[in-house]
Amino acid sequence: MRHPHLVLLIGACPEYGCLVYEYMENGSLEDRLFRKDNTPSIPWKIRFRIAAEIATGLLFLHQTKPEPLVHRDLKPANILLDKNYVSKISDVGLSRLVPASIADGVAQYRLTAARGTFCYIDPEYQQTGMLGVKSDLYSLGVVLLQLLTSKPPVGLTVHIQEAIEKGTFAEMLDPTVPDWPVEEALSLAKLALQCCELRKRDRPNLDSVVLPELNRLRNLKLQHEANNSEIQHEANNSEKVASKPPLHISVPEIRSQENQITERSGWQRLVSITRVWKSNILPSNRGVAGKSNRKPGEANCWSFVTCTGPPQQLRRAKSFSS
Repeated sequence: MRHPHLVLLIGACPEYGCLVYEYMENGSLEDRLFRKDNTPSIPWKIRFRIAAEIATGLLFLHQTKPEPLVHRDLKPANILLDKNYVSKISDVGLSRLVPASIADGVAQYRLTAARGTFCYIDPEYQQTGMLGVKSDLYSLGVVLLQLLTSKPPVGLTVHIQEAIEKGTFAEMLDPTVPDWPVEEALSLAKLALQCCELRKRDRPNLDSVVLPELNRLRNLKLQHEANNSEIQHEANNSEKVASKPPLHISVPEIRSQENQITERSGWQRLVSITRVWKSNILPSNRGVAGKSNRKPGEANCWSFVTCTGPPQQLRRAKSFSS
């Protein structure tokens, strides 16, 4: 019998009277809930997933052909975890084949002696010996409450019911998990209490009620991760937009351009004034190629070669030439 959430039986050793199962690195769910050897606490996302996995494996046993199997001893010590915290149901030694004709949710199969563990065993089955597929639902309900609280099973259903009525349910959640989604955890607790009803007929069906709700809570993890991914994506986009250079020209750049234009205009004005000043001072009666029409030696002669004018006029010519 193989299933992803049932521990695989590898072989048996008749000489020592023992069975050999696959190795599960993280041990039992009980050890991890009570943090044996100071192991880290299990996050709520993994706890919701484990709850759905246990119900899936249990439903596989109940739908076994030709006759359903009832585990009769479902508890955290019989739920093992591999290295990825994938849960698998073990210890099916007390499982009982129930005739298919009476394996529905109402009919029961009478046994002469009840088997199971105290606090997990179905009270009605314990008192009357009447066994049915809903007998495992009581044990499942207690396990679900322990997944939420990490508390011992003794009187746990009563404590949870009172906390819900008083509005203090959040205080019952495992304090080592800081980010519980309280509304979803409350929904799971109410479902677990329905599974822990004293009468089998008052318990919900595993396939049509319990498992769909547990799958919804398991998918909450995916929605939570998707929301976190979307938030991170928006944050990254905001950082990229903030890091891009501005499309407009900043005020200092505009002022720098205005200063350059002002300086250029001032230089052009200076050149224009200089040209006018030279035209007013320098003689305008020049010939071709800039040669003067005056003869050397005449007054106000500007020749630098043979000028024989007054010394002050020669100094004046030299000053303009420089």
